[in-house]
Amino acid sequence: MFKRTGYADLPLHHGTVPKWLADRMMMLGTEILQALLLKYGNRDVLRRLSDPLWFQSLGAVLGMDWHSSGITTSVMYALKRGINAHAKEFGLCVCGGRGKYSRKTPEQIDWLCNATGLNGTELVRASKLCAKVDNTAVQDGFQLYQHNFILTDEGDWAVVQQGMNTQTRSARRYHWCSADIKSFVEEPHSAVTGENRGKILNLTDSTAAPTRNSILTLSHENPDRMIKEIAKISGNNLIMQGELFAEKQDANIIIENSRNLTMPAHHDVRPEDVDLKRLGGVLATAYDQDNPDFESLLLTPGLGPRTLQSLTLVSEVIYGTPSRFKDPARFSFAHGGKDGHPFPVPTKIYDESIRVLGDSIEKSKLGYDDKSECLRRLHKTALQIEANCEPIADFDATIAREREHSHEWGGRTCMGEA
Repeated sequence: MFKRTGYADLPLHHGTVPKWLADRMMMLGTEILQALLLKYGNRDVLRRLSDPLWFQSLGAVLGMDWHSSGITTSVMYALKRGINAHAKEFGLCVCGGRGKYSRKTPEQIDWLCNATGLNGTELVRASKLCAKVDNTAVQDGFQLYQHNFILTDEGDWAVVQQGMNTQTRSARRYHWCSADIKSFVEEPHSAVTGENRGKILNLTDSTAAPTRNSILTLSHENPDRMIKEIAKISGNNLIMQGELFAEKQDANIIIENSRNLTMPAHHDVRPEDVDLKRLGGVLATAYDQDNPDFESLLLTPGLGPRTLQSLTLVSEVIYGTPSRFKDPARFSFAHGGKDGHPFPVPTKIYDESIRVLGDSIEKSKLGYDDKSECLRRLHKTALQIEANCEPIADFDATIAREREHSHEWGGRTCMGEA
């Protein structure tokens, strides 16, 4: 479903996620995934994690910097903390992580397989092949430093891993999903996210099959003979067999039918980064207090229009179709960003979002679906407003309102209180 979904430029950001945000990211991220599990099942969760635009949108709705490479590390760490605490209930577990934790992935997979009876040998092999292909078979200038293997109790899996290019100060995120893989060495990715760097070595391209076979043959040759042959052609232009090197228009052939996402270098959120009609639909849904559909939500103590704005964007992450995630910056209007763009994180609103979503999930487990259906109607209402009206958001006025009320809503950034 999400194979070949696109690429995005992910600028490197420094700094760490403050604990007050990291804990909230864990709680809201876990609730969102639990809602998806209850509604659609764990295979759909894997496919969503394999969609770079949905993943970036999830990070934005969780309050991370909307365009930075830090979304990958922070979101996966938050999900690992939240999911693994409920692994048996969810039928889902996250292995690996960043740096030294990525190297612990095989032993974590083995431990899970010993507990569940899954084929550990094959799953460890899958994890290692994903890393090997993206570090070696696709030589695009990015060195892997993070590897997460997300495994279900049925043996389905997804991989989210990221590489860094220190010279260009950029990152590239790679997505894999077991449901879509036919071959590990021929166009295996569900998506690759990162800025296109021009010519790359890509041995996974379908046209590189002759080259892969030639390399296999050469590996059996006598090394001394190979060195002599290489010396003969040293200084000349070496003509490679097969389509190893591709110009810009061909470099991402493994993500044809793509959902390309180019994340800009600028730190602030600008009108051109957001679909203003869709944002307008969210705002109209949230601030139309006469809408009877939301009675069960509006009767919740302390729940006002600003919280409905956040919940509408959260509901879209849960119920939205792939076409809804082409402007991840829009989702930062749920809970802002830790760097203050587009506005400080409104912690009181964030906490209300966690509470309302958690309450709806718990009631759904007991057979009471009123609140979960109400959240779905938030999304449907925003879609109807978009389709039948012209709710173009006043971008500057929206941000001005957020900043004006930030101190009332517990606004915080990584530098302190608003």
